[in-house]
Amino acid sequence: MTTVLPAEAVAFFNGSPQGLAICDAVFAVASGLGAIQVRVSKSQIALRRHRGFAYLWRPDKYIHSGVPAVLSLALPHELDSPRFKEIAHPAPSVWMHHMELHDPAQVDAEVTQWIREAFEAA
Repeated sequence: MTTVLPAEAVAFFNGSPQGLAICDAVFAVASGLGAIQVRVSKSQIALRRHRGFAYLWRPDKYIHSGVPAVLSLALPHELDSPRFKEIAHPAPSVWMHHMELHDPAQVDAEVTQWIREAFEAA
């Protein structure tokens, strides 16, 4: 692991080594941007600056799914990319972009830039 994940985040991905590796890749990017808070709930891991900007969750906890992790990014604008499974607009200033991740290598330069944009907007 590149960074030290909080024990609660490791426990969240218990039984999913691929999900944990994806979480580690996202955490490495986010923690390199500046001070972040990590909040782990029953349903998700939230990465926060002043407010939440990135969220990781396990669809297999809710539905039959082979997807180890979903990354959701809160941005002030809509991004157009086929990499997003779904984009929601829950508030006037927030667009939630949901991306299924199967491998930590998918946390590439493009995703890193999106995480950076979400961090800066938070």
